Amino acid sequence: MPDHDSGCEQRFASLYREHYRSVWAYAVRRTDGHADAGDVVSDVFTIAWRRLAEVPAPPADLLWLYGVARRVVAGKRRSARRLRDLIARLQAAAEPAPASTGDQLTDRLLDAVATLRPAEREAIALVHWERLSHDEAARVLGCSANAVAIRVHRARSRLRQSLAELEPAQPDVRKQRAAAMVPDSSQATEG
Repeated sequence: MPDHDSGCEQRFASLYREHYRSVWAYAVRRTDGHADAGDVVSDVFTIAWRRLAEVPAPPADLLWLYGVARRVVAGKRRSARRLRDLIARLQAAAEPAPASTGDQLTDRLLDAVATLRPAEREAIALVHWERLSHDEAARVLGCSANAVAIRVHRARSRLRQSLAELEPAQPDVRKQRAAAMVPDSSQATEG
């Protein structure tokens, strides 16, 4: 670990105080539980401490932390997937279905989100859950703001279609309910 002076310690403490809750919320939304989210947050701030000189000045510092969190979550998912695959091979048994939240509408929305392509899922999560602009989300994802806008548009369209197909009500009611759950682009955060 590199040597840090008291100025670095103060900068890190300020970074931690300022962005802990945002990084925590990001991690909770992308992991299976609070323990996993805690691991992600711990890893993110450990990396930030080690690479403090690379952390940009505010407001880009939060976007940098989101980028680190994105990679940490992806690594944890890969590790978990490899472990699940190994256990499945060893036990030759299928995994049980994920637990229901108990709320049918939420379950349907989460199921629909799970069917999105990973790039679209992450883009719509950054824009709607983290409330980033398209420009900010693009910096986190390492792509252009236009690419984010396209991904968010496609994700919204797919979600509306998936939710409308699941709704047993009249066609007009289905469209209204799907539109209420997935806002159109005019309500989105623009970058």
